[in-house]
Amino acid sequence: MIELIPAIDIIEGKCVRLSRGDYDSKKVYNENPVEVAKELEGHGIRRLHLVDLDGAATHHIVNYRVLEQIASATSLVIDFGGGVKSDDDLRIAFENGAQMVTGGSIAVKNPDLFCHWLQVYGPERIILGADVKEDKIAVNGWKQDSGQELFPFLQNYTEQGVRKVICTDIGCDGMLQGPSLALYGRILEKHPDLYLIASGGVSGMNDIAALEEAGVPAVIFGKALYEGRISLEELEHRLR
Repeated sequence: MIELIPAIDIIEGKCVRLSRGDYDSKKVYNENPVEVAKELEGHGIRRLHLVDLDGAATHHIVNYRVLEQIASATSLVIDFGGGVKSDDDLRIAFENGAQMVTGGSIAVKNPDLFCHWLQVYGPERIILGADVKEDKIAVNGWKQDSGQELFPFLQNYTEQGVRKVICTDIGCDGMLQGPSLALYGRILEKHPDLYLIASGGVSGMNDIAALEEAGVPAVIFGKALYEGRISLEELEHRLR
């Protein structure tokens, strides 16, 4: 069964969502992310994707207290991303309760450091973030085109030992118009053993079912949940 991973995106300590990574499109859904996490856990969710959007924009972890609070209040398995740019950032994330850390911009800008993390912590704890716009990798909270092509980027890092990749199609993210099934199909065709985590565009349970049918191992979703297009009861029923 496809792994269900709700997302909580944080700006100024609040649970928010953006559209296509545009910070000006910010919509606050809850002032208390810990409440959201506890409610998810209460309906059977076991994984959480926590993103520090302030960190992504400022190049260092900002909302680590929210991470610590959620980790203390729940038993959710948390993967954390956003602003992890140094050994110190990585240490802060793990010390405050992240079981996994996602590195995107760092994998583009400092590949030696990212590969060092991969060797030290292992491919189960270090996830590669591949945020894509028209087959190019974007960095710094999706504000910059790195110029790197997606498929050589993935090929290089799978050769370095990466086993888990979160791939977000920026054009779909937050738009509730369906995920990039064709893109994920192309990735899995080239990398059938990759634990590919699809992110962006999920508008309802039908999209999750379509991703599962396409062989995608895991899916991250957020806006569909907060906009009521996916209910907690539906998630609980599917998990059963």
